[in-house]
Amino acid sequence: AGEFINVGTGRDITIKELAGAISNIIGFQGRNVFDSSKPDGTPRKLLDVGRAKRLGWEAKTQLTVGIQRTYEWYISHI
Repeated sequence: AGEFINVGTGRDITIKELAGAISNIIGFQGRNVFDSSKPDGTPRKLLDVGRAKRLGWEAKTQLTVGIQRTYEWYISHI
């Protein structure tokens, strides 16, 4: 059986920052609204990418570039 390895950039980003980046990429003109009366979940969602780095792997694509490429692929395939 294989092992799972976390892959990521090793950098943290807030949900608000992520939502803003996605909104910009897709051209969303509305507002992102967050309900502060609800629990906000785990404060940090940063993956430990130490094992991947020890194996010689590291992210070569910035998150926003990856989202942009994924969105463009999706638009061209729907």
